Amino acid sequence: MTLPRKDFFELPEGVIYLDGNSLGPLPKGAAARAADVITREWGGELIKAWNTADWMALPAKVGDRIAGLIGAPAGSVATGDTLSIKVYQALAAALKMRPDRRVILSDSGNFPTDLYMAQGLVSTAGQGHEIRTPAPEAVAEAITEEVAVVMLTQVDYRSGRMHDMAAITAKAHAVGAVMIWDLAHSAGAVPVDLTTSNAEFAVGCTYKYLNGGPGAPAFIYARPDIVLDVEPALAGWLGHDAPFAMEPGYRPAMSTERLRVGTPPIVQLSILDAALDAWSGVDMADLRAASVALCETFIREVEARCPELTLASPRDAAERGSQVSFAFEQGYAAMQALIDRGVIGDFRAPNIMRFGFTPLYIEESDVLAACDIIEEVIKGEVWRDPKYQTKSRVT
Repeated sequence: MTLPRKDFFELPEGVIYLDGNSLGPLPKGAAARAADVITREWGGELIKAWNTADWMALPAKVGDRIAGLIGAPAGSVATGDTLSIKVYQALAAALKMRPDRRVILSDSGNFPTDLYMAQGLVSTAGQGHEIRTPAPEAVAEAITEEVAVVMLTQVDYRSGRMHDMAAITAKAHAVGAVMIWDLAHSAGAVPVDLTTSNAEFAVGCTYKYLNGGPGAPAFIYARPDIVLDVEPALAGWLGHDAPFAMEPGYRPAMSTERLRVGTPPIVQLSILDAALDAWSGVDMADLRAASVALCETFIREVEARCPELTLASPRDAAERGSQVSFAFEQGYAAMQALIDRGVIGDFRAPNIMRFGFTPLYIEESDVLAACDIIEEVIKGEVWRDPKYQTKSRVT
């Protein structure tokens, strides 16, 4: 396996794309796959395609391909819906598994939607649950016997700080808590071994490092030995054991399929299926080594050239995912100036400039060229141009 694999992607000329941690680029073959699904399967087969094109099996097929990238066994990953829905499903199921406890433990750096879904669930349930959000560094000591569920994002979306999955999961289990991991910034970025970690649940999106495209379906993992104990809070008809029996009462599927909710987004799932071809033969340990090397080069070069920027990510690579963040008071304007010059990263409030490093299509020459442009923008104070000061709706 050789990295990078730039020929697997449609990369615009003159662009250094350092934002795959937010939205992956278009994989070659994805557009053709979508067109085929739309014109030949939907257009030619109409509703027959659920059988003739095997649409009904696509969520499980794609789930198994994702499972191979996150250290999970076949049949343990269901795909469809959105990450927010999957967070809600996992959290609701976990709370039912610990009915005598009332504490949900997360951290103050968790992605907002995870906390919003927890807040909504607590409000709806009305059973007196409490959400605690200590600083990420204080999570381990906050895991006590009061805790029903520990719900964490493995890699922090702002800083790239990475929780120790094995250690945190072991601590949760030591006090009898259920463990949920959000792998939004982990899947396809760092090696993940859900089987070894023994976590009960994991969720994630597929439009970042897995390159499934905007709005690509999410996934949820349930540890195989607990599947039959999982009570879906969102009892959708495709989570039923026999959807087309049209029974008046809900009877959950006898597998992770019970965590499916609505009709699967076939066109998006087909794009994701095509996107996953880029992972064929990729060893996650090799990918991780390449990612660390790229990030280390970037940190070294930026700090040497632009002391105005302050590293906001962990310096130790073992504590960092596949992104590097720098704090800068004028971070938003500076990022717009970079994007204008072909270096695409993004900005997160209040002052974080984020750069993602995906070894599938980024190599050292890209990093060095990006650093040249960053130096030009920061040293030359190019960001002062008024056209970079107005914030867009998406940052």
